[in-house]
Amino acid sequence: MLVLTRKNGESIQIGDDIEIIVIGIKGDQVKIGINAPKHVEVHRKEIYLEIGQENEQASTGLANLLNILPKNEK
Repeated sequence: MLVLTRKNGESIQIGDDIEIIVIGIKGDQVKIGINAPKHVEVHRKEIYLEIGQENEQASTGLANLLNILPKNEK
């Protein structure tokens, strides 16, 4: 893990397309802004994990569904 120290108004560049900017610091909270292309999804970690769990749950029924469909024999 790379650990960087940034002050208010300073930023971090990831590749050519993503910039993370420290917008404000208040107590133990840091407010950040993220500039990224529209095709790059940006989520809080807990939301990202929930999306992954929901996708996994949705796909578990897919195997059963495929067994129900009639087989096309040639």
